[in-house]
Amino acid sequence: MKGYLKTASILAIICAVAALILSSLNGVTAPIIADYEEQQTINALDAVSHGYEMGEKYSLESDITPYYIPLEEEGALKGYILELSGNGYGGLLRLVASYDTDGLLLESKVVSSSETPGLGKKSEKAWYMTKFIGQDKIPSSKNELSEDDSAAISGASITFFAISKALINGSSYIKTLEAK
Repeated sequence: MKGYLKTASILAIICAVAALILSSLNGVTAPIIADYEEQQTINALDAVSHGYEMGEKYSLESDITPYYIPLEEEGALKGYILELSGNGYGGLLRLVASYDTDGLLLESKVVSSSETPGLGKKSEKAWYMTKFIGQDKIPSSKNELSEDDSAAISGASITFFAISKALINGSSYIKTLEAK
């Protein structure tokens, strides 16, 4: 019995020291990670601005998007940027997308995801979003894609559906903004 108590005590001490080290490490890295994620979002917003000037960010309490940013050219409203999210194979994925005032997708970019490398991670490549951009109807199934595009998403259907649904919801939301 004495041996079990000694072993348990040693393991408890090792666990306590490991927890202390990990919490200290987290305290150091958390601000660095937050800064990195903020910079990624800023870069993505710039990438989807479609050459327009970004206006002031408007925070929302919406299931579709936490905010929108108007896009302007010489003072005239040209569209909006939304942050969207979807549930991919690897969990939550975040993307930003720009739309014209009629809800037509101009640009889109994945900001963060935990998708499978080589499959769902393809969604982070610029060519991946070309399936959705400028379409009168954003494709929501593989049947609505060309044979080449359908082959490109093969093995990552859940990621495709998550992005597609998010972009369709974003387009619908833009149409409600224009109705106001």
